[in-house]
Amino acid sequence: MTPQEYTQLKAFARVDGLWMGLLWVSSFVCYLLGLSSPGLGLVAMILAIVTPFLAFRRLKRYRDEVADGVLSFMRGWGYVVLLFMYGSLILAAVQFVYFAFIDKGFFANAFANMMADTQTNAAIADMGLTDMVKQGIEGLRSMRPIDLVLNILTSNLFLGVLMAVPIAAVAKRKRLEKVN
Repeated sequence: MTPQEYTQLKAFARVDGLWMGLLWVSSFVCYLLGLSSPGLGLVAMILAIVTPFLAFRRLKRYRDEVADGVLSFMRGWGYVVLLFMYGSLILAAVQFVYFAFIDKGFFANAFANMMADTQTNAAIADMGLTDMVKQGIEGLRSMRPIDLVLNILTSNLFLGVLMAVPIAAVAKRKRLEKVN
C-alpha cells in the first residue's frame, strides 16, 4: 500500500467512523431511554445488531469505489479496525458528557431497580448471586465517568478488532486477471 492509499484509507475510515459513531450514539440514547421504556430498548438492540452490516457495507463501498474493486484481507481488516476506532471515540465523547454531566446516578439506579424487581430478585437469589449483583451495582455507582467510558471504549475497540476479521474476509477481492 502506498502512502497515498494509506492516507485515503484513513480518510474514508474517518468519515465512515462518523456514521458508525452516530449509529452507536443513537443506540446508546435508545438504550438509556429503554431503561424506562422497553420498546426503545428493542430499538437500541436492533441498532447495535446493525453494526457489522454497516461496517461491511461501508467497506464494500470503499473497495468498489476507491480501491478499484480490489481489497486484500489486511487492508480490509485495517479499514474496519479504523472505522471502529473512530466510531468508538465519538461514542466515548458522548458517553463521557452524559455520565459526567447529565446522568446523576440514573444509569446505576436503573440497574438497581431492575434487580429489585420481585421476579428478578428471586431468580438472582435462586442462583446464589445476590451478593455479587449487589457488589456489581455498588461498583457501578462508585466508578468515575472516565473509568466507565474507558471501559466501554476498550470493549468497543476489542470488539472491532474481532469483528474486522470476518468482515474483511467476506469483503476481500483479488484483482481479476485478463484472459486474451
